[in-house]
Amino acid sequence: MEIVFLQWIGYVASIIIVLSMMMSSIIKFRWINLVGALLFSVYGFMIGAIPVGVLNGIIVLVDIYYLAIVYSKKEKFEILEINASSQYLIRFLKFHNKRIQTYCPGFSYQPDENTVSFFILRNMSVAGFFLAHRDNQTELHVELDYVLPEYKDFKNGKYVYFQLKQKFIDAGFTTIVAEGNNLKYFNYLKKLGFRELKTGVFTKDL
Repeated sequence: MEIVFLQWIGYVASIIIVLSMMMSSIIKFRWINLVGALLFSVYGFMIGAIPVGVLNGIIVLVDIYYLAIVYSKKEKFEILEINASSQYLIRFLKFHNKRIQTYCPGFSYQPDENTVSFFILRNMSVAGFFLAHRDNQTELHVELDYVLPEYKDFKNGKYVYFQLKQKFIDAGFTTIVAEGNNLKYFNYLKKLGFRELKTGVFTKDL
């Protein structure tokens, strides 16, 4: 019975390690990898495989070290407004279109005079793209809030909806509205302070 139990610890640890390798987000990778390595370390010591236990214990420490760096690092956020006809923007959206369509089905880039759009920069690297338009003079209607996979840690969203709040207010906006049909997107909006107005429609006062 004890042998079977130990085997299951090894199986679970292996599955968790594999899952960590599938994460595009560095933070998710580190957290999941840490759990898997910790289980493998415990497994190694329990079966008397000291090198396995020690090696995975070191991996746990490495994951903790890099997570500490990530959470303590001060990143510089900026926005880069770009011409609606920019070839870089068009190629950017085309390159990421498949992923964009998975959580924003039917999205099509069609800017007009009421469009609000900009790239989100983190330490001068493009981390995402924000696209919205003005409705009813004071309402900012979000069309696309796209974050590159490696930057999916809510920092982009917090920057746009909190740190840029005054910028939107100065532009005459009083409310932000976002719609969708993706549960992950709904959870993202709720964590950023949006409230559900009706099914699939969320709003946030500025």
